[in-house]
Amino acid sequence: MKHKLLASDAGERTFILVLDEGDEAFKCITSFAERENVTAASITAIGAFRAATIAFFEFETRNYHKIPVEVQSEVLSMLGDVALDDSGRASLHLHVVLGFSDGSTKGGHFLEGHVRPTLEVVVRETPAELKRSHRPDLGIALIDLD
Repeated sequence: MKHKLLASDAGERTFILVLDEGDEAFKCITSFAERENVTAASITAIGAFRAATIAFFEFETRNYHKIPVEVQSEVLSMLGDVALDDSGRASLHLHVVLGFSDGSTKGGHFLEGHVRPTLEVVVRETPAELKRSHRPDLGIALIDLD
């Protein structure tokens, strides 16, 4: 993975990350956020995966139902954010829409994606600190504005 700082003004930074074939996207983006001390940011991305895992949160069971994608797909849209988890580490929350050769799509919570041939990620940091706290009543971690 390569990255470049595109802009820096008044505590806001904008980066572009270009992931290479074989990189695992979730790990790369998380490592970057930790290395650059990103505490609040939005993320957008486009590119393609050779394989991915997405998920759907089943509210009744409080669990994520994993959906493996074992074929080449286009990343039509990836959106999300970065906050800090309960231990102060970078916590990503990403959703993705994947497109297939027949024009169909599949989307959900993004867990893992193996890049082929590239993934272009824009990270827009704000001069703030967001906390994502685990909510036992829901079984997930959500941004806590209190």
